[in-house]
Amino acid sequence: MPTAPRSSRRRARTAFVLGGGGILGASQVGMLRALAEHEVRPDLVLGTSIGAINGAFAAAAPGVDGADRLAEVWRAVRAEGIFLENPVRQAARIAKYRTHVLSHAPLRRIIADYLPATTFEELAVPFQCVAACVEDAAGRWFDSGPLSSAIIASCAVPGLFPPVLLDGRHYLDGGLVHSIPVGRALELGATRIFVLQVGRIERPLKPPRRPWEVGTVAFEIARRHRFVHEMESVPAGVETHVLPTGAPESPTISLGYGRGSRLGDRMDQAYAATAAYLAALP
Repeated sequence: MPTAPRSSRRRARTAFVLGGGGILGASQVGMLRALAEHEVRPDLVLGTSIGAINGAFAAAAPGVDGADRLAEVWRAVRAEGIFLENPVRQAARIAKYRTHVLSHAPLRRIIADYLPATTFEELAVPFQCVAACVEDAAGRWFDSGPLSSAIIASCAVPGLFPPVLLDGRHYLDGGLVHSIPVGRALELGATRIFVLQVGRIERPLKPPRRPWEVGTVAFEIARRHRFVHEMESVPAGVETHVLPTGAPESPTISLGYGRGSRLGDRMDQAYAATAAYLAALP
């Protein structure tokens, strides 16, 4: 990736771009700690889906203490079962809700209990998150007003959570329209971009060989193609860093990664890999 001299970094408008990826977003916790320890502070934070949750906490407290608090949040996420339940075992909920298997209530409660801000304006660093509008078939970026509903809209994975109703429109997961929003960072004038991805883009896709792989591969192509295009279109002079997860694998279906010590492992792996990456920068 292109780099810039240290003298120019001091003048850079630094953006943290946190992509989607469900429970694999635990990797972003380790990345944020490594960035904080290396005194890399954002001027702007952008988040999609799970990156909207992590990004809001990073924007609220962009330092080591904030990273520690986010690790607490992830322990609460595991305890509450958010994102972790296997929908195959939730037939009763499908019968009850018809379009989804999980409730927004636990996530809303965790945001209320742990996030030290209730509005975008109260955050220490400017923050934006994106959700997909059902009626307009378009992305909407949220950057002002109440935080909780905007974050939850960005995380409303189709089939897992119901759409979120805001201002007369229904919203689903932001990853449907902008999975890793590098282009948004460029639009907002970023000249140094740190991409906090969850590991899927570190490995090439393979053609499906089983019936159930067809849908996941197709969705993954749709999720990645905009990021690939935007990275190819980054102007000369913009410094970009795609941070490594250090994880041995990052499956396209990741609900099982919430079990046992896997969340902690992903945080530790991403911390070590990102710390080494940052230490090697000129």
